[in-house]
Amino acid sequence: MGILPKQLEQEAIAHGLPSSFINLLNLLLRSPSVVGSEHSFFRVLQRELEERGANVTWYEGVLVAQGSDPHSIMFSAHIDRHGLVCTGPNEFQYAAFVSGARSDLLGNSVSEQLMKKIVERFSSGDLYAYEPWSGAYRGKGEITGTYVCEHRNNLIFEVAGLEHLVAGTPVAFLDKLKVTEEALVGQLDNVLTAAALVYLFELGFQGTAFFTAQEEAGKSWRYLLEWFRRFGGSTNQLIVVDTSPYPDLPTAQLQHLVLRNKDANASFNVALTKKLAQVCKKHKLNVQFKDEYVESLNEQRVARGDEPSSLGSTEMGRIIAASSGLVDGTTLQIPTSGYHTMEESAPLQSVQGFIAVLMALSNLK
Repeated sequence: MGILPKQLEQEAIAHGLPSSFINLLNLLLRSPSVVGSEHSFFRVLQRELEERGANVTWYEGVLVAQGSDPHSIMFSAHIDRHGLVCTGPNEFQYAAFVSGARSDLLGNSVSEQLMKKIVERFSSGDLYAYEPWSGAYRGKGEITGTYVCEHRNNLIFEVAGLEHLVAGTPVAFLDKLKVTEEALVGQLDNVLTAAALVYLFELGFQGTAFFTAQEEAGKSWRYLLEWFRRFGGSTNQLIVVDTSPYPDLPTAQLQHLVLRNKDANASFNVALTKKLAQVCKKHKLNVQFKDEYVESLNEQRVARGDEPSSLGSTEMGRIIAASSGLVDGTTLQIPTSGYHTMEESAPLQSVQGFIAVLMALSNLK
């Protein structure tokens, strides 16, 4: 049955995490937010933010929460998570591919390698369907198999128990937050950092927090850029928060937090990145620059005759590349293992450090 909220609270206190943050994270993790069907999650976020004193405005693809000094500091977290969507009678596809129009019909089909990765991550498991606007429960099901449709080159999931659904109904993975001696565990990307931003308002945060949709489909930066084109000032420096994948928990635990100088799309703001590094150092937090880490691994890969890995694509890099200087900034990430699974694990010390850095940047005590 998982851990009950009271037990979660006790575990949190034992490991130095605020119990109110853990309870909030548990609540948000239980609220579905499948990529492309995030409306009901936005409603939950709006309630939680307004209860904590935030001024909340909802735009297409982005919910904006602000305090009394909205330009003092700006954070952004995407709120979509992976799941399935019903695409026909008893037919289910990977929601990120549907939302991102990733099919052979447009010549940008998903690679066989990526399909294999997804099958390995989600070859089985419990699911539940919900109404995309209200979040109303529409039934529980279970993945029984997967196959690639040879005519469409699309990954199809076979699901038992949800035969009654109509096309367009989102289906979330059934998940509960777990707290171990070492980590928070669950489908954390990216509800973990979104919960931290909501928690900031509980502490008196007066800046701006953006919560974006469809990041996993590569679209969130568009919604964010539209907001800045509407309302942005002259100093549009943004810090995008997220999780960052590592091959296993011991490797993730080698650093408390993850910074970047750049991603595959653009170079980040040098001064702001340096400021984050200084704040981390002041709090005795070890950081790793993910681009330097990947480049180091790529030297070894090339020496072996293998293809180099990508530096990765972030919301920050996409918006810098597309905004022609209107928006600039950097990223702050929590290292995790088990990326994009129900067992994604964030080291407890990393989560503690992440909250401490957000508070320091926001001048909160």
